[in-house]
Amino acid sequence: MSDDRVSITITDGIADVRMVRSDKRNALDNPMFMALAAAGERLKTEPGVRVVVLSGDGPSFCAGLDMGTMTAMAGAGEGEVNGAERAEGNPGEMKDGRITHLGQQVCWVWQEVPVPVIAAVHGHALGGGIQLALGADIRIVHPATQMSVREVFWGLVPDMTGTFMLSQLVGADVAKELVFTARIFSGREAKDLGIATRLSDNPRDDAMALAREITGRSPDAVRAAKALMNGLLNQGAAEQFAAERARIGPLIGRPNQTEAVMSHFEKRPANFGDLS
Repeated sequence: MSDDRVSITITDGIADVRMVRSDKRNALDNPMFMALAAAGERLKTEPGVRVVVLSGDGPSFCAGLDMGTMTAMAGAGEGEVNGAERAEGNPGEMKDGRITHLGQQVCWVWQEVPVPVIAAVHGHALGGGIQLALGADIRIVHPATQMSVREVFWGLVPDMTGTFMLSQLVGADVAKELVFTARIFSGREAKDLGIATRLSDNPRDDAMALAREITGRSPDAVRAAKALMNGLLNQGAAEQFAAERARIGPLIGRPNQTEAVMSHFEKRPANFGDLS
């Protein structure tokens, strides 16, 4: 599979999945959301796949939400937001029978893929980008990677499964500090915090090496092990994803959210109201 957003190459049981919007640091626009979700859906049933490696071409893994989408969101009213939930390719799109909207599904689908998924992370993993990495089973991260749970910076909250997945990896106080401040931290700090599984100066090469090691194990046992671990770790996911959607909806397009975006682009201090 190959399009202008995501490519998949399968060799010796390893699915090499790459975001290929390198000129935009693999930022998430509507076609990228659709392509990532479609890639995961395909790999749920692709014959012969034993491991998935997820990476980004160019200078970054994924810099987060596309800026055009961000500015459009800041100008949206509540009716526009609710209408967008039904628009194909919009991250707020819901489908019958799913516990996720499309924005959540591009992260959650890697938990639904029955084989291990390794994210090779470099450059930037901001906002939706770090949430995408959190959706993988294992994260191999360059020490200099810039990472951030960035949504509060834009007047929003993480709504791509990030609150659920982050809480599995770090203590409650650490998760809150990262979310409340939206600060940027390095891959090295991510390892210290427990977000990065391991550090590497060549994340994709080391991810492929780990994938080859896993393909040397019984595929039946590896799949069963992932299912067992996920059965324990992912309890309560549906309820938390619904809570993410419920919390972010009323924020979009409100005065303080618009001010968060516009003050950044106008390069001035934000002037927030007490509550909007």
